Amino acid sequence: MLTDQPRPRPGFWCECWTQDLTDTEGTPPRLRASFDAYSAPQADRWVAIALRTISPTLDADASEEAWGWLYEGRIQTRRTLLRVEPCTVSVTHAGTRITWTIRPVLFLPLAHRQVAELPTCAYDFKTQWPD
Repeated sequence: MLTDQPRPRPGFWCECWTQDLTDTEGTPPRLRASFDAYSAPQADRWVAIALRTISPTLDADASEEAWGWLYEGRIQTRRTLLRVEPCTVSVTHAGTRITWTIRPVLFLPLAHRQVAELPTCAYDFKTQWPD
């Protein structure tokens, strides 16, 4: 008899990126944080908490952008996420753009390693530590 197999679970992959807009060398944006959300409210709440946390340190323009999203833009973001579409929230502070991205994904369950024996080749590789 077959047992119930774990199924992919829908959710949202959330990331926070920063980019130095004054950089003339074209350095790519840097990933600062990521989060796996299992619902639209959880995903937009992650961004809202981050914006509320950093808003006291933002310059006046960036703070206005942040609170504008918190009061009005968040509604549109939630609607977009409920349609299972990606969205982006950005603020610019002192030459740095901070961007949160939220993308719909399917989270795949991981195989339980205690159920099956690992292949013999799994034991052939040893961790190499630098001297």
